Amino acid sequence: MKELRFHGRLIVTGRGSLSRLESINSKRAFVVTGGKSMFANGTIERIEGILKGRSIDVMVHSGVPVNPGFFAVTEGIAAMREFKPDTVIAVGGGAAMDAGKLMALFYEYAGLDMEAAFKSGLPQTRELIQLICIPGTSGTAAEVTPFAVMTYAADKLKIGARTPALVPDLAILDAEITLSMPAHVAAETGIDALTHAIECFTNPTVEEFSACLSSGVVEGLFTHLKSSVLNGDIDSREKVHHYQCMAGCAFSNAGTGMDHGIAHAFGGRFNLGHGLLNAVALPYVIRFNSRDPLVRERYAYLARRIGADDLALAVLSLNQSIGIPASFAAIGVPEAAFEEEFESLVENSLKGSTRANPVPVTVEDMREFLRKVYSGKGLSF
Repeated sequence: MKELRFHGRLIVTGRGSLSRLESINSKRAFVVTGGKSMFANGTIERIEGILKGRSIDVMVHSGVPVNPGFFAVTEGIAAMREFKPDTVIAVGGGAAMDAGKLMALFYEYAGLDMEAAFKSGLPQTRELIQLICIPGTSGTAAEVTPFAVMTYAADKLKIGARTPALVPDLAILDAEITLSMPAHVAAETGIDALTHAIECFTNPTVEEFSACLSSGVVEGLFTHLKSSVLNGDIDSREKVHHYQCMAGCAFSNAGTGMDHGIAHAFGGRFNLGHGLLNAVALPYVIRFNSRDPLVRERYAYLARRIGADDLALAVLSLNQSIGIPASFAAIGVPEAAFEEEFESLVENSLKGSTRANPVPVTVEDMREFLRKVYSGKGLSF
């Protein structure tokens, strides 16, 4: 028996759907966002205007970093305790949404030690705080998933938390917000969504519901992502925005694999974007996992869906067409640090989602794999 949950109470889509905030039931709303982007494109101002127009008190908490750690979350919780909200609205990229989700959970469970709970088990319900997520990028699907990622600075590692209590009640997918995304952000987040879909489709626990969603996402992203990145038009941005959410609905019920395990290890150490790391490693992961006949057959099915002969080559070509480099060295991982901390990176890359990889990964496998992805050499493309 397996319980399936694809999202919270409601997903609202469509251009201008930010206006759905006009009908929420709230008296005090705590808005969580990142640095400048949601201010620059007017989204925060629009949200404040909608809420204040309904006599809802608003506090905006900004500055969530790209890879938020315990301090970023506890800082937000402290502000919440002063403001006493009944609603958290997380707006922006995956980091802002993850941080907002954790703030909402641990604000409700005020007596719970966050670090201890990450290790021993998180609460399974959230009842007092309404949680709304509005993605401003198109990749993480945090607006529908039961996951949130935290960076452990001391361990130089990103750890994912999972509990139904982290599933937002309301997800608002307004593609107009994504029009201000720079091309490189659209590219990196889009391939993050593609990684979710491909790793979900080949995950050993995938069932028919998630398999149907994830394979459709692969086809949809191969059709629309390049235009979304290079042209930035509303039609393709909206398609990608919807497909990335579908990928989140799918992998929430199946999981991912070694690409995510590696991205968490390198993201925690080098403060690089999660989507970028996933994107660079994805063709190599497909090659590695193709040693298994069942996984290879699933990759072949996805290749046929997109009209390609080789999925790894197709991903590599898509990456190149939207400006994704082909190695960790090319995206700025310093060689000296890579060599100095190599064994630690290997150890951390074997944790988390790598444990659910469809092909078991040994320590020696990971050593060889990371050197290939770092250099961009050694795999036959």
